[in-house]
Amino acid sequence: MSHTLRIRLTIGVIVVLLVVTPFLIPVDQFRPAIEQRASAALGRRVDVGRLRLSLLSGSLSAETLTVGDDPTFSTSPFITAKSVTIGVELLPLIMSRSLEVTDISIENPEVTLIRNSAGQWNYSSLGSSASASGALPIRKLVLKDGRVIAGSKTHKRTYQHVNVAATDVWLASTWPVIATAALPGGGTFSLVGDVGPVDQADPSLTPLDAIISVDGLNLATTGVREPAVARGGRLDLKATIVSRRAEAAVGGNATLSNALLVAGGSPASRPVLVEFNATYDLLKHSGTLNPSTVRIGGASARLNGIYNVGAEDTVVNITIVGGRMPASDLESMLPALGIHLPQGAHLAAGTFVANLNVAGAMARLVATGNVGLFNARLTGFDLGSKMRAISAFTGLNTGKEIDIAEVTTHLRVAADGLRFDHLTGVVPSLGHLIGAGTIDAKNNLHFGMVATVASAPGGGIGAAVGTAGALNEVLGILTGGNARSQIKGLRIPFLVQGPTSNPQFVPDVSSLVMQTLEEQLGTKP
Repeated sequence: MSHTLRIRLTIGVIVVLLVVTPFLIPVDQFRPAIEQRASAALGRRVDVGRLRLSLLSGSLSAETLTVGDDPTFSTSPFITAKSVTIGVELLPLIMSRSLEVTDISIENPEVTLIRNSAGQWNYSSLGSSASASGALPIRKLVLKDGRVIAGSKTHKRTYQHVNVAATDVWLASTWPVIATAALPGGGTFSLVGDVGPVDQADPSLTPLDAIISVDGLNLATTGVREPAVARGGRLDLKATIVSRRAEAAVGGNATLSNALLVAGGSPASRPVLVEFNATYDLLKHSGTLNPSTVRIGGASARLNGIYNVGAEDTVVNITIVGGRMPASDLESMLPALGIHLPQGAHLAAGTFVANLNVAGAMARLVATGNVGLFNARLTGFDLGSKMRAISAFTGLNTGKEIDIAEVTTHLRVAADGLRFDHLTGVVPSLGHLIGAGTIDAKNNLHFGMVATVASAPGGGIGAAVGTAGALNEVLGILTGGNARSQIKGLRIPFLVQGPTSNPQFVPDVSSLVMQTLEEQLGTKP
């Protein structure tokens, strides 16, 4: 027999063995043993479909996989999959019908993660009855292109294209893991690190040391916020997480681009950079935001506070304090708050100070506190022409620039707009200002203001006094008062209306009449 013929016969025998052997070994007989061992390890009922053997890949394949849920959470499956491939040692399987599992690969799994009102997850009881010392290591565990549905019983989010790869998996030791997923509404998530040893009492408390990344998360479409709240932006984040003994430490950097904070606003032109450091108690489901920093251009502020991760939403209580922040840098955030400066207007100078508290559920955050603008200059805006309707009272002529000595207010920022209480200001070309008002979700101004004019350029104050005097004459006839009473300071009430991009200044005649009447009657100091 020639050498070539022997080679051909050998190849033929191998091919026949590869084809015939799987039929000679009744691998489906191992199905009850696999289900029993998996059920014992997970503490859940495990069912697998019919098994087939592939000698070429050295593996068993199951048509389906189902893992039951904790009955206190759901009667539906915890995991389902279209197919499972189980790598095995071939020689022990062929020679002694012994099953030694080396690898597990699960195709297109669907995993349902449920958190109850007490903060416990349905995977917390997984493997609680298994012995870490008795479990055998698995060289490789893979979940391919899966789907994870996570949340409470009433509010869930779906993560697509979930892939997990872990090697040298052993309950009693630490093993490396890589996980990736597509986030709801866009963006991706990745985790690279080490897991283990598995906490036998509660697997959700298993130690983790990893780097997590979020790229391109669209906040407007994540499902985290209520649909009616038109807020958004793109979030990119990179952080380290170290979890030990039920406490996790998280620190890193986040960038929020095109931030949109209120309905009716428009995306900010500059990104918000946050350097954060936080701790989280996995048993209490609450944490602390340690002193951290938020930056917009050259403006920076400090923030710290507490948060609680509930089954339905995360609730925060955070303080933001910033001093001497350049107004020109913070100007880029005004559109995100629904404040659109008039076309061509620009804050060329000045500093902001802020002391704010941000509190509430993430879907309904409300910020309140005191803010101030000092030594500012607004260019490209002719306040005098805008106030022409009340120029008879003021004689104001500012040109295209207006200096602002100071403006302070108590501010409330919510999804439906802004509210300004106890607003006071000093504008040298106009006088002292007091008032209050709102900017609604459609960017419309609704302010009631009073300007106290102490002096005016040219003969402006004279015109103002003359106008007020004529009014005094009329009211004097009606009231019998002294029509020539000395005017110590002219108080001009006016309204600010219209969109923030084109404000309209309108004299508040009714308030002016009442003001003069009160002065004549002596009911007002």
